[in-house]
Amino acid sequence: MADARTEIMDRIRAALADRPEPAPVPRGYRRGPDAGTDAVALFAERAGDYRAVVEVVDAAALPGAVSAALAARNVTDLVVPPGLPDAWLAGTGARRLPDEPPLSVRDLDAAGGVITGAAVAIALTGTVVLDAGPAQGRRALSLLPDFHLCVVRADQIVATVPEALARLDPRRPLTWISGPSATSDIELNRVEGVHGPRNLHILVEAVEA
Repeated sequence: MADARTEIMDRIRAALADRPEPAPVPRGYRRGPDAGTDAVALFAERAGDYRAVVEVVDAAALPGAVSAALAARNVTDLVVPPGLPDAWLAGTGARRLPDEPPLSVRDLDAAGGVITGAAVAIALTGTVVLDAGPAQGRRALSLLPDFHLCVVRADQIVATVPEALARLDPRRPLTWISGPSATSDIELNRVEGVHGPRNLHILVEAVEA
């Protein structure tokens, strides 16, 4: 005897049997920036609109920028995902909390912050996308600590969402981050840090010519 789901689906298929096949959906999405657009500058502007702090630094200055960002937030213990380059943390005085083996929810919540890399970033929306790859770690790392320091290479920044999707594997756990966690559901008042970090600091590592 067929279950209820199978019976319902059979009825739907029977009702649609004499309908023509739907026309293909056009997908001629724009896949590049307008002429003359600086993708890095646009990303910094749009991410800043979401109240993220964005700095563009060269590779040599990156460790110093990491240390300065942590010091500005008085981060004394920092969650570090597997695969994070040691050079990023050169000179920082924060105590490292490696997430290998995985830290407990209590430990993540008590940590002063987390540092991650990224999979891709989108200029038009000011969005950073993580896919749990090297230097990014599992999704909980970017949700529980109150401060998220994210390093994005300039060559990871694309102009549009379709370009970003072309670089991503949909089978991976994707986390899309547009500024600090925020909601305005309660009496239309913006509240930050409800379901993620209240503070997002993005360091864009410039690509050497």
